[in-house]
Amino acid sequence: MNFVASSPVLVPIQNTDETYPVNRLFFVGQNYEDHAKEMGSETNKEAPFFFTKSPSAYVPSGSTIPYPPGTKNFHHEMELVVAIGKPVFEVETEAAKQAIFGYACGLDMTRRDLQMEAKSKGLPWDMAKDVEQSAVLSEIASVETIGHPESGLIELSVNGEIRQSGDLRDLVNSPAELVSYLSSFYHLGPGDLIYTGTPSGVGPVLPGDHIEGYIQGVGTIKLRISD
Repeated sequence: MNFVASSPVLVPIQNTDETYPVNRLFFVGQNYEDHAKEMGSETNKEAPFFFTKSPSAYVPSGSTIPYPPGTKNFHHEMELVVAIGKPVFEVETEAAKQAIFGYACGLDMTRRDLQMEAKSKGLPWDMAKDVEQSAVLSEIASVETIGHPESGLIELSVNGEIRQSGDLRDLVNSPAELVSYLSSFYHLGPGDLIYTGTPSGVGPVLPGDHIEGYIQGVGTIKLRISD
């Protein structure tokens, strides 16, 4: 029997014909104080926690995806995403910052009902988070083009109604701090993406909804849930 290997996952790089090959998708949980509070939790700057998604969960901005099976409470989470550009391992914050290739807008789409059930039982979040077509990503804007965004509006609307609105300055751990922390556990390198957490206002979407996100100085992102 012949099996066909999956095609590599490639993300467009803004204003170029080049692409960024995806290796791993890391997500940090509760990296904004206000979101942690709305989820009934607390942040921990010294020990942020992470989960992962399969690279096959990636879908580009502008996609239409189905409402996933197994949930009645499918949520949006708007996030700044970091793209690693150089190999790093066990590095301090400044070296971690130098390893960042660029930034993008991301959506971490979540089966919230499954997540809350798993949390209540102390179980992993895989079925809630590693959802097919749930890692939505815009084009990557290089540091060479936009620098390192340290403040600025991060916002999401559903059907034109603003649901999430925050500021990047409110991140508990900065992108460079997250890279530094992760590098103490993993040999990071090109192809590794880190979703840096979402501000408050997460909520459900329904079939037919149009989702639009914006991060000042980085770009925009769009997603539609099919009818």
